[in-house]
Amino acid sequence: MTRSFGNVIADSLKVSLGYGERLLKDISAERFARFATPGGVVVASNHPAFIYGHLSLYAPKILIQIGHPAPSVPDQFEISFSKDTTCRDDRDADLYPPMDETLEFFREGYRMVSGALRSTPDEVFQRPNPAEGKMRELFPTIGSVQSFYCGGHMMMHLGQMSAWRRMEGLGPA
Repeated sequence: MTRSFGNVIADSLKVSLGYGERLLKDISAERFARFATPGGVVVASNHPAFIYGHLSLYAPKILIQIGHPAPSVPDQFEISFSKDTTCRDDRDADLYPPMDETLEFFREGYRMVSGALRSTPDEVFQRPNPAEGKMRELFPTIGSVQSFYCGGHMMMHLGQMSAWRRMEGLGPA
């Protein structure tokens, strides 16, 4: 069976997104942007709002790099969820967008990515990665960087989500 490179990446993305959905089970809007507190001790580790918000920033990047229309990233998302931003405990619920808004942007972006990957010709994935420096060195082609964003990068952050769940006493997903 022959599979296009876009389909191979989209297959991995499908598994990542399925896991991401399972990890949301039993998470309340009130705890979504809070640090975990096992045994009453605050652990300064990425919380669900930051994880899903951060990952949501990559769907438009992927779409643009493979030549598809992309949704505009809300201004607050760039400020709150950038790779250069530190996750903060949102005690007063005024630092991060609401849970439903964050998850809607995440889900819609990756719904678009999944379809776009499957329809993108293989030659697009062979083009040089437009990033500079270390990202281009690690991932020299569009295909290699998209494979990372849809697999390794997403699963790394979903691993943080799994750890947050455990610290919150929610158990595995």
